[in-house]
Parts: sequence; structure tokens; C-alpha cells
Amino acid sequence: MSAVTLTALALTGCSASGPSSATSDDPAADVPFGPSTPAAAGPLASVTWMLGGEPTTLDADIDATTADDTVLANVCDRLMQVQPDLSLGEGIAESAEWIDDTHVVFTIRQGAEFHDGSPLTTDDVLWSMQRHAAEGAAESDEYGNVVDMQKTGDNEITVTTSQPDAIFVQAMAGDGGIVWNPRVIEAEGDKFGKPGSASACSGPYEVTSWDAGAQLTITKAANYWNPDRAGLVDEIVFRWADESAIVNSLTTGEAQGAFLENAAGAKAFLASDSVGVFQGPSTNAWVLESTAKGALTDERLRQALSLSLNREGIAQSAFGGLAEPWKTPVGAGAWGYEQDAFQAAYDALEGAPAEPSDDDIAAAKALVDEAGAPADPIVVASNGSSAHNVIANALVDAASKIGLSAEILTVPAVQYGDLYSDEALRNQADLWPDEYYISKNDPIGFYKNGKSDAGVNFVGFSDPEYDALVAEGYAATDDAERAGIAIKLQQKWVDHAVWLPVVATPATLVMSNDVTGVPSSAAFIYYPWAADLGSTEG
Repeated sequence: MSAVTLTALALTGCSASGPSSATSDDPAADVPFGPSTPAAAGPLASVTWMLGGEPTTLDADIDATTADDTVLANVCDRLMQVQPDLSLGEGIAESAEWIDDTHVVFTIRQGAEFHDGSPLTTDDVLWSMQRHAAEGAAESDEYGNVVDMQKTGDNEITVTTSQPDAIFVQAMAGDGGIVWNPRVIEAEGDKFGKPGSASACSGPYEVTSWDAGAQLTITKAANYWNPDRAGLVDEIVFRWADESAIVNSLTTGEAQGAFLENAAGAKAFLASDSVGVFQGPSTNAWVLESTAKGALTDERLRQALSLSLNREGIAQSAFGGLAEPWKTPVGAGAWGYEQDAFQAAYDALEGAPAEPSDDDIAAAKALVDEAGAPADPIVVASNGSSAHNVIANALVDAASKIGLSAEILTVPAVQYGDLYSDEALRNQADLWPDEYYISKNDPIGFYKNGKSDAGVNFVGFSDPEYDALVAEGYAATDDAERAGIAIKLQQKWVDHAVWLPVVATPATLVMSNDVTGVPSSAAFIYYPWAADLGSTEG
């Protein structure tokens, strides 16, 4: 069969104006919702942009935090490119075409250049894909079905998969599709990706300085190969701070914008005359991730906690109505096709109520009685931020209502991300709240996380039927068939409460009224958003 994959997958968010939890007398109800902000009218010399933390590395094969990707999105071109509406567009590949069930051909555009002026070749693309796919690389899971990659023409790479893979081309718009300059990486060695290392990319901006602990500057690339996407801003200075300091920087005019990792930070600007708040589609959801510590390996206790958690209270207390109580572990921005089917299935889900009813509490108590309350308190971790603390306290409150004891373990913010990699640290807690997202507009791209061998399936959920459904989902190139499989996986995930979904958080942007143009969706993680940034004045 032959199927061109560059389809426009327009996505929906919570509602036309923002999360549905907002009411007409709530300022959050007036927050504009959409994929982009108004187009820029003119250039600027410099803009200061805030991040929630300092980038850890600019080598996405080592790691990629939100801060890392917010910078890399502007610096590194990818094989494919996420668009502001989260649809899939062309990148370094002019096209991607499945020539049969297990062979996809990428046609590599000619004329692109790296920041050092050297031509970007098809060989460079193949080298980059092989580096991403190498065992232990952070993006290697995106290549899980790949059995061979070959240069099959001057501007052609053919990838062979072990089965049909409906997600692979989408994955090439994420970090697994970054095109590297091999010569720079080989010359830099272990220094690559750290402050002071040379650029190995070809994007519209280039990292020109990184003062560790203080700021990082990207500068408009000279002679960017795609003049239609050359930026309007000469330089963007990234600084990082906690939520309150970001608010202060925007309020005083020291910074002009930030994509907030925590939507709650936007509450301070809902009535501002100088800073605007924008939201857009995303796949983000706050979840409580379960561990193998002990008590919550019994899914009945996970189910009981999910039934008794007050998600509406969390949405209001932690996010000021800028988030929505949510039943699944991935946001509606992942519904890139068959949206009516996904919405109907979502509406029918039970087990994760917005506000627990008396019947929900009774059912939760029955599950606790059946499983038996553990002798030790359930431990929920928090990094001390307002959102994490609200969710952790809500979990403690939910436990108390159903005959369980729970307590909070505070993990320093600088260590909190280590919960994913440090088993000893992770198993000090039974669960921890975090915001999770995927780079693909397809729920299958998330539900692979529930496979018995998935790296983030920390609680040890195991279901052979679930594993088989994931494989079937990747193989289903027909949208309706794949949606049906994704819905079955969604049902199983919620039924077994693998993680506890909490709230969905649309992408949230706060930005000075002096600048505009950037996407207001979650595309900023992978799309070169700085190239759209500019002045509101012509």
C-alpha cells in the first residue's frame, strides 16, 4: 500500500475558551484558547524568556527535560515537524511515504546547512537516526519496531520495521528525529551538550552562550537555510527561576514571556493590563505515578484512591480553574484523529470522578476492606511546589475518607526528576504527582507506557492482553481501527488505575503585550517557536 503521512491532524482542547471548569464569572473563562497567538508585526533586538529550570543538557540522546526541549526546539531541525495546531508537517524530510506495510521512505531535502556552514546530507540524517536508536539512548524506544535503516538514494532513507508502525513517522517530529552534525559531536566528545560546546544543529537559532547557573542565549542563525522561517528577534535570552520568580519577572517587565510548566502561575495575570494569558491544545496531564514500594502494587487500593480523589478541588485550588479534572493519563491534545470516538469513550469512563460522590466513597471503602488496609501509611512524594503540595494533600485527604492512612514525603526539587531513574529514591514513596506529556498526537504513543516491560511501568502492572493490544495499535494504520484499540487500552488503564489521572493542563503561555506570534499550544516543545516571535508593533 502507499500512504503519505503528512496529514493535517487538527486537535481540540478542553473547550473553545479554555478548561470547562471555568465559569462565566471566573476570569479563567476569558482566557483565549487556540494553537497560536496573533502574528508578529515587526522585529526586535532581544527578548528575555523564562524557563522553569536550567537546561540539563542539549544532547537529547542523553536526556530531554521541558527546559531542554524549549531551547532545542529552536536550535535543532527534525526530520518531521510538529505544527502549532499539533498536526504533522515537513521538516528536513520533504516527505515520508510507506511503500508497503513495513517500509517507509524519507525523502531528504537538499540545500540545508548546519550552523558551522557545512551541508546537511542524507548520510548525516542516517547517522543521527542510528545514534537515536542506539541501545541506552533516551530516544531509542521510538525505534523499537525498526529492524533496518539504509540510505537507498542520494536523498532517500528507507526504514524497515518488524511490523506496521502507525506512530513512527510522528515520532520523527520529536527528539528522536533531531538531525545532528556528526562531525561536531565526534569532535566535542563528552563535552557535547554541555555549556560551551559547539552547535551540532541546523535550526533558525544557535546557542551562542551558556553561563551555567545564570542564563543561556540563542542568536538568530546567519543565513538560515529556510529564509521563510528566519526569526524576527535577533537574540533570545533564557533565564530560569521558580514559579513565583517567573511571575515577578513578567510583572516587572524584566522578561517578556514564559511557557509555564505549571498553569497555576498564570493566575497572577488573569486581570493584568500588561501581560496576557493564552492556552492551547496539549497532551499534558497531571498524574499520580505508582511505585513498587508495596501497598499500591495491589490495584484495589489504587482504584480506591482514584475513586476518592477530589479532582475538581485540585483544579481550582492548584490551578485556579486553568486545569480540568481528568479521567485519563493523557490530555485531549493526543486525539489527533477520530475525535468523536475518543470523546464518547472518555465521557463513558468511570473510576476517576471529578468529585467523588457518596457512592464512590462507599465503593472505595469496600475495595479497601477487600484488600486490607496496609499497616504503614501510604507515602506520597512532593517537591514542595504549590501544585505538587495541593495534589499530595488531596491524596492524603482522599485516603483518610476511605480508612487509609497517608503521609507526605518532601523530595528536594533538584532531586525530584530522579524519581524516574533512581529506584531506591522512588521506592521511598508509594506514588508521586507529576505532569506527563507525549510528543505524538496519538494516544497509542502514551499507552505503550503500560506494557509489562515499559520503562515507566514502575508499579509492575502486567496484562498479556494489554501488551498485545499495544502491538496491535502500532500495527493499525487505519485510523478507526487504531482508535478502537486505543480506547480499549484507555479502558484497561483506568480500570486497573496503573497511574491515577488527576487533571488535564492545556499548554499555558504568559506573555507581555509588547510581543506576540508564538504558538499557545504544546508545540513549543518541538516546534521552532522563536522564529514566530516578534513585536506587536510594525
